[in-house]
Amino acid sequence: MTENTLHDATRRNHLLEAALKEMIKFERKENEFRKKDREERAAELRLPLDAIKVH
Repeated sequence: MTENTLHDATRRNHLLEAALKEMIKFERKENEFRKKDREERAAELRLPLDAIKVH
């Protein structure tokens, strides 16, 4: 029974680790998309993006 619990915990940890990696990958892509979108909108409006402090 203890072996089964250990196996479940190990499997859960692997799933959590995989989910975390996917979330990090998604967040990076989302940040890149937002940055590109912000730059494109600034170019359309001819705003100096360097002068505007973007977080």
